[in-house]
Amino acid sequence: MELCSSSPSSSLLRICSSSAPEISFSSSISQFPSKTQSILTKSRFQNLRICASVTAETQGLPRDSPQRLLKELAQRKTATGPKKKVPPKRFILRPPLDDKKLAERFLNSPQLSLKSFPLLSSCLPSSKLNNADKTWIDEYLLEVKQALGYSLEPSESLGDDNPAKHFDTLLYLAFQHPSCDRARARHVKNGHSRLWFLGQYVLELALTEFFLQRYPRESPGPMRERVFALIGKRYLPKWIKAASLQNLIFPYDDMDKLIRKEREPPVKSVFWALFGAIYLCFGMPEVYRVLFEVFGMDPDADECQPRSRRQLEDVDYVSVEFEGKKLGWQDIATYKPPEDALFAHPRLFRACVPPGMHRFRGNIWDFDSKPKVMQTLGYPLTMNDRIKEITEARNIELGLGLQLCFLHPSKHKFEHPRFCFERLEYVGQKIQDIAMAERLLMKHLDAPGKWLQEKHRRLLMNKFCGRYLREKRLHNFIIYSEEVHDRYEHNRRLRNPATTAVQQAIHGLAYTIYGKPDVRRLMFEVFDFEQIQPKAV
Repeated sequence: MELCSSSPSSSLLRICSSSAPEISFSSSISQFPSKTQSILTKSRFQNLRICASVTAETQGLPRDSPQRLLKELAQRKTATGPKKKVPPKRFILRPPLDDKKLAERFLNSPQLSLKSFPLLSSCLPSSKLNNADKTWIDEYLLEVKQALGYSLEPSESLGDDNPAKHFDTLLYLAFQHPSCDRARARHVKNGHSRLWFLGQYVLELALTEFFLQRYPRESPGPMRERVFALIGKRYLPKWIKAASLQNLIFPYDDMDKLIRKEREPPVKSVFWALFGAIYLCFGMPEVYRVLFEVFGMDPDADECQPRSRRQLEDVDYVSVEFEGKKLGWQDIATYKPPEDALFAHPRLFRACVPPGMHRFRGNIWDFDSKPKVMQTLGYPLTMNDRIKEITEARNIELGLGLQLCFLHPSKHKFEHPRFCFERLEYVGQKIQDIAMAERLLMKHLDAPGKWLQEKHRRLLMNKFCGRYLREKRLHNFIIYSEEVHDRYEHNRRLRNPATTAVQQAIHGLAYTIYGKPDVRRLMFEVFDFEQIQPKAV
């Protein structure tokens, strides 16, 4: 046996050269040229060990036996194969906590401390702030509060029935973006991401309501461009710099010298989280104050104007509140509906449902379809009104709004540009987003914001929203023009966007008449938005 001669490399070459012509295993040997070369470059010690093991196993077989050659090749293949890499420790699953420890962790969490403010409680950090967190608060929080125009007194001194008591904690979390040092702590990272998850929808809803009331004759297309020009991510660094907050986001860098992909994500993260904290503690009026007073946003600036487009002339009347004047942010932030108001948001309703809608009362849809739609949606809701006429007037306006929700733009768009569901759809999309965001925050207390964002996106996909409406058979009541009715009836791709728009318009109408609780009722009781479980995130 010549395998264990003085030179292992020569023995390997001798085996290959001597056995190949007699047995004709050229195809098998040709599969391992790289393996043979790698063996030749191994250390002498490894080659000797391989030779010893091969000799022990093939000693009883003839020299030219095919089984012997195959065993030698298999042995070399296993001996020279790559070693399996051990996964890093951070990817190794930890043993789950037992029930007692898990219960203690949840019960001691600040997220379960507030009974009267469940949404605010769900956005608090999952564990109490430590010394490193309090060091940042002592060093920088006064500067933040001074820049935003808040009292410098600690918020903990406020009463338990005041949501602003936790403003210092939420304000600290808002500035801990993923690129900063403190974001490595789990309670800080999750707390910040949950705040920006909520804050993005707060900003969208605030500016949607503002522009709908400021421009009562405008379609949603130009308004979306106005909103993007104010809170698009490329414009946010300008507002942060206007409030002198850039040094708190980039303490070691000059923000103006950073490239866009390094500057915009941290600014956007802090900006969204900041308005999530303000909304939780002070409500929507304070959101308007900070936007227009602290950051100095100007909706009349040249860069905020939408591109010029062919706009259909609107000859119909608008509500008296909007005639001849353009509302400012103070008018919207300080507006309080009168005590005998028909709706939860009367001025927003008047901005979306034009007065001329009353000319359609008594048509065929009013008698034939409206009772079925109202029965399916559970309308009208019982309200405790002092005067019977108020209830009747609200129900009349509700019926008109429902007809507007089911009125496709192909019907009256060219004669009456505002007589379709576009404006109600616009506000309905935003209130739907924020209602789902609040539900996910309170339902998943330990989930980070990115996980919630993905689940939110999958639950509110357009194809699902239209499906919820079609499952209730409400798509049969949509009013199309005669020209497009046949095409929409037999073409699902044309019909699905219309059903999604109607479903969102219904939520917008519910918000303006009955408020956010009715939006939740429609989403989670009538349409059952969580019936379709999305794929695992």
